Amino acid sequence: MFLKRIEMHGFKSFADKVTINFDHPVTGVVGPNGCGKSNITDAIRWVLGEQSVKSMRSSTMTDVIFTGSTQRRMVNMAEVTLIFDNSERSLASDYHEVEVTRRIHRTSHEGEYYINKVPCRLKDILDLVTDSGLGRDSLSMISQGSISQFAEAKPADRRLIFEEAAGVAKYKKRKTESLSKLERTQENMDRVLDIINELERQVLPLKKAAKKAEIYAEKKNELQQIETAVLI
Repeated sequence: MFLKRIEMHGFKSFADKVTINFDHPVTGVVGPNGCGKSNITDAIRWVLGEQSVKSMRSSTMTDVIFTGSTQRRMVNMAEVTLIFDNSERSLASDYHEVEVTRRIHRTSHEGEYYINKVPCRLKDILDLVTDSGLGRDSLSMISQGSISQFAEAKPADRRLIFEEAAGVAKYKKRKTESLSKLERTQENMDRVLDIINELERQVLPLKKAAKKAEIYAEKKNELQQIETAVLI
């Protein structure tokens, strides 16, 4: 699995649609300071589900939309698409080529996600790349300061990175989701038992009242029979 192409439109400094092909095993992006090299990395992280505004070097998520310049008017939408070669099925998809797209609108602040041009949820993208080495906790993208952060990280945080690299993060996530569902199921069962107990407490007096009514009806019937016999 490898990144074949990235398409950007309205993302940060890329006002016009830009397509970058990665045709070789090793590709270098060079240029002077401020030309947008880091924005390419930001675009990749953004599509793969990055939700941290700080990681995007922005104050709000809509800041990733091109804000305009002296030569260009601002745009109202940012869109980035990553095209992966998935012939080895590293991604959780049966397609040989997988397109992942993320889009955000300035006015509504709404985000949109697509896999192979089909609308999806952020969770679907995260599930797609889990254990592929592209997860948010992976080291597939190393930014400035990442090495020192890793060295200074707490053991629990460092373990997340190793789990992502070892391919067990997906199963731990499924385990957590299953335990959460079991917990909710147990809570529902407890509520049902509480309702049953309450109904039983309400039914007991009703049973006693019904028994008294039954005895009263029997005695009344006996009394009527006696009165009838006396009259005869």
